[in-house]
Amino acid sequence: MSIQKDLAPNFANSLAIALLIACALAMHPVLAADTATDVAKESASEMAKETPKETMFQAGKSYFARVSDRLADSVTGKSDELINRAMEVIGVRYRWDAELPQSGLDGSSFVGYVFKDKLGFLLPRKSTQMSRVGKPITREELQPGDLVFFNTMRLTFSHVGIYVGDNKFIHSPSKGTSVRVDDLGSLYWDKRFDGARRLDGSDNLGDAERQELLNEVNKLKRKSRSL
Repeated sequence: MSIQKDLAPNFANSLAIALLIACALAMHPVLAADTATDVAKESASEMAKETPKETMFQAGKSYFARVSDRLADSVTGKSDELINRAMEVIGVRYRWDAELPQSGLDGSSFVGYVFKDKLGFLLPRKSTQMSRVGKPITREELQPGDLVFFNTMRLTFSHVGIYVGDNKFIHSPSKGTSVRVDDLGSLYWDKRFDGARRLDGSDNLGDAERQELLNEVNKLKRKSRSL
């Protein structure tokens, strides 16, 4: 049975009660404020019982909406701090599928680590997923803190770095190297430049990718409570 059908009898009852109240108030106007408050409370209680609870997926979208609303201002207002934190990781060796400087960082985990450590913001694990967070911007629009992407494996958005200004970006390039600053205008990177994104709070992640991030958030919360 639909919510509308369930609410119909309640609405009819409420209407009848309202008519009786109107008559009573005409005779005793001093009762108006208290009576109206009681009716409002009862109606709100009934509506709460009838309205379906938010699904986990909707809760996940709400969470990201709340966090993302603050992200654009955080990146803009703390871009210097963000870049300084990234610079502190220069020299950390590349290591595929590692997530901490102590063990090494690959291209996407370096970017993810800096944003989580400095802004407390979780990015998706893979560079291809990161390429769907925020809004696309042109090369001419780049500002410090924007993400820059490259096609380094004959796959679009297969590598990511953080733009630091002056046509430079910081990243963890490949096996046998370490976190370093490179020039976007160099022959190698210029040829492979694949676009840029500004983290403005928007995204077009798939449902599974968003749920994966939400699971990671919950995992971190459980870990912090156990400390």
